[in-house]
Amino acid sequence: MLARPNSAAARIIPAIDVPDPARAAEIAAALAPHTGPVKVGLELFGAGGPAAMRQVAAHAPVFLDLKLHDIPNTVGSAVRALLPIRPAMLTIHAAGGAAMVAAARRAAEEAGEDRPIILAVTVLTSIDTETLASTGVSGGPVQQVLRLARLALDAGADGLVCSPQEVSRIRDAFGAAPALVVPGVRPPGSEAGDQARTATPAEAIAAGADWIVVGRPITRAPDMVAAAQGIAASIAAGIG
Repeated sequence: MLARPNSAAARIIPAIDVPDPARAAEIAAALAPHTGPVKVGLELFGAGGPAAMRQVAAHAPVFLDLKLHDIPNTVGSAVRALLPIRPAMLTIHAAGGAAMVAAARRAAEEAGEDRPIILAVTVLTSIDTETLASTGVSGGPVQQVLRLARLALDAGADGLVCSPQEVSRIRDAFGAAPALVVPGVRPPGSEAGDQARTATPAEAIAAGADWIVVGRPITRAPDMVAAAQGIAASIAAGIG
C-alpha cells in the first residue's frame, strides 16, 4: 500500500480534471517531482478509461476518485476489475453502507500487499447544511461526516475523504489511524468555486489531513510547478 507522506510536497494531490489523456500525462509529468499522488477523476477516466490512468500512473501514484456507490456485489466486482490498473488509492461512497464498504475492502485485498488504499467519501465538499437538509439529512455536515466515518471505518475502509472543516473532529474521534484525504483546499486568495466547506492548505494539514487535493489553483496557474511549490512552502511553514 501507499505509505503516508513524509514531506510537505508529498502531501499535495493535484487534481488532473481534464478530458484529454495526453494533456493529463503532461501535467502529471510536470508536477510529479513537486507533489504526491495525482488524482484521476470521473472526467479523465470517462474520456480515456484505464488507458488514461496508465498514462498518468507512469509518472506518479494515482488517486483514482470514482466514488463507487452501488450494491455490495457490484462495487466489489468494480474494485476487482480496477485492480489490474493498480490505483494507489480508490474512493467509494460511505453512504453505500457497511456491506458495500466491506465488499470493496475484500476485493481490494485480492491484490495483496500492493492493494489500493480504500477511502470512503463522507459528505462532498460542495454540500452545505441547507443542501444536506434538502436530501433529508438533518444535523449538518459535521454530524453526518462523523456518522459515516464510523460506519466506513468499522466496515474496513482504510481512510476517509472529508472537507477540511471536519478533519480535527475525525482525528479527535478516531485518532491517527485513518488515512485522511481532504479536498476543498484553496490557497489564500483563490476562488472557492463550487466548494462550500474549505480551508487553506496549511490549515488542513494542521488539522490532521494526510493529503490535500488541490485542482484549479495548481493546474490552471500560469506556472503549475511554482504554484505547487508555493503550496508546499506554505504547508512547511504552517502559514496561509
